[in-house]
Amino acid sequence: MWQRLYNELAEHDFVVITIAMDSRGADAAREWIEAAEPAHPSLIDRDHVVSDLYNMVNVPMAVWIDEDGRIVRPAEYAGTNDAFRGQDRETGAWSDEAFQEMRRARLIYMDAIRDWARNGAASEFAWDQSEARDHLRLPSEETTLANAHFRIGQHLRQHGRVEEGDRFLEEAKRLAPDNWNIWRQAWNLQDAPVSTFWERVDALGDRRYSLPIDMPGIG
Repeated sequence: MWQRLYNELAEHDFVVITIAMDSRGADAAREWIEAAEPAHPSLIDRDHVVSDLYNMVNVPMAVWIDEDGRIVRPAEYAGTNDAFRGQDRETGAWSDEAFQEMRRARLIYMDAIRDWARNGAASEFAWDQSEARDHLRLPSEETTLANAHFRIGQHLRQHGRVEEGDRFLEEAKRLAPDNWNIWRQAWNLQDAPVSTFWERVDALGDRRYSLPIDMPGIG
């Protein structure tokens, strides 16, 4: 998706920077990056610096930044929604309905990026400073504290203090129950089975997994 957009919009000085939020580092993320063969910058953020700065609570999320360094659209889910919950837990197969809904949302989001790259501030999807500020989701005090606990937990684990590190990771999860980046990466570090993720998703019931996007056509 991102490589295709990068190639297509290069003549408009459009640049994609993808960032893997993988706490296990380069060895864990490399195979996925190499398989994608990106020509655009593709980085690995082991310490989740970017997610802290932009308050990214899950993947995939995106931030639109113009040529003057101004945030045009703050962190938002990048063309995805809760339709993925229709995936079969055993086989990983998608129902046709769920697949088509996810595909529709992604195409809408990609078309919005195309419009912005070609039309700049005149794009209907580009927000001015006031609108961007109104859509900005600031981290709560608990989230900020959770990020600190998560960093400490990672640091301790990287230096062989696994049990102590896990106590900080558990506290980070408690402080930020809706920050899926923290939960997923803690599970990865602790080698939790994939079923752990699905159990927590299913426990949401009628509550949303993904945050809504203020873009026509994406629920």
